[in-house]
Amino acid sequence: MKCLIVEDEALAAYRLARMIEELQPQIECFIARNGEEGLQKFEMLNPEMVFLDIRMPGLDGLEVASRLQAKKIPPAIIFCTAYETHALEAIHRQASAYLLKPVNKAHLSEALKKCFRTNRIHIASFKKKESQEYICSKTHRGIERIELETVRCFIAEEKYVLACGENQELLISDSLRDLESKFSDRLLRTHRKALIATKFLEGLYRSRQGWKVFLKGTDNQPPVSRRHLKQVRHALIR
Repeated sequence: MKCLIVEDEALAAYRLARMIEELQPQIECFIARNGEEGLQKFEMLNPEMVFLDIRMPGLDGLEVASRLQAKKIPPAIIFCTAYETHALEAIHRQASAYLLKPVNKAHLSEALKKCFRTNRIHIASFKKKESQEYICSKTHRGIERIELETVRCFIAEEKYVLACGENQELLISDSLRDLESKFSDRLLRTHRKALIATKFLEGLYRSRQGWKVFLKGTDNQPPVSRRHLKQVRHALIR
């Protein structure tokens, strides 16, 4: 289980991380120094729980909370601040708890127990495993990823494979063979250079260059070889 602490005071952040890990050793803590970094690390780590300071340079904790609550599966949020004046606002942001600095260990323990009692962490963790799988790639910008459920097709290029989503494309090092083996329940081979997501398959047509498929949500029209034509037709009439 992962916990992200978004706190601009390093000593306070590390003290909180130690306390959490002492109380709940199964929780792995990560630290972000400000709101922007917190949102970036959330995308990378998908933590089930986020501790937020409220007053920080740049994006404050309330704004970060709003953005996290807009996620498909939001984390449990615990505000941790030196100010009591934001308590009502924290409630409006659907925070699981509100802790005052310096954090009291007994109060922290109760906040963690509250998260477990409401089962939000377990539910979110389960849903992420069930509904969110990602294809990742290391690029010059760092680790990038695309959610498997949004991928319309995979097209083999010279040394890489292009994963094509609705509004995103990503070059990955996975081979088509490995992808087909790993996700055989949702991907269909149409050509030696192409795999498609069957749930987005909408049509089949013959062009001057040969057979191709229409896929919902993308202009990409992967080729279909004669060898795989029958199984594509069969997928269309299911």
